[in-house]
Amino acid sequence: MAEIRIRNTGERIKGDENVSAFLNNQEVLYEHWDASKLAAGLQDKFVLTDEDKAEILSTYDAEIRDLAERRGYKTWDIVALSDATPNLDELLKKFEDVHTHTEDEVRAITAGRGIFVIKGTDDVGYFDVELEAGDVISVPENKPHFFTLMENRQIVAVRLFIEPAGWVANSYNDPTFQKA
Repeated sequence: MAEIRIRNTGERIKGDENVSAFLNNQEVLYEHWDASKLAAGLQDKFVLTDEDKAEILSTYDAEIRDLAERRGYKTWDIVALSDATPNLDELLKKFEDVHTHTEDEVRAITAGRGIFVIKGTDDVGYFDVELEAGDVISVPENKPHFFTLMENRQIVAVRLFIEPAGWVANSYNDPTFQKA
């Protein structure tokens, strides 16, 4: 279950209804998929074969296709990150720059944990959305954000795209942003 931390105040928002309501007010889609559907052997596996990735996509095929139909996504893949990922620290530095995209950035977490840092409305400022297996989030196009790993440094997620080539990050220089 996702949790939110408002960076300016330290306030934490918990509980599915509260998280959903807050994110909806910030124009961020939040849903939850049944994480227990995934085979037990894949629930804590972060180095995946092509067969593992195909199994994850097959397991969540109905959910992926439903979301894709509702939101216009045309392609999807799996991203898996862990300490076994080559150049992980360099990748994380690249991820941790505030940016925007010309399409939604979507993650459906199937294993592990991660954080989206998102710029909210002026009265809210930046907030962290701490995600775990089963959480699905879509950050709207042109909304400043970035995604990174939590302290466990392990995640597997389905990514969905409108453009078959995927999205391009456009740097967003914001002097009000302060790293945690």
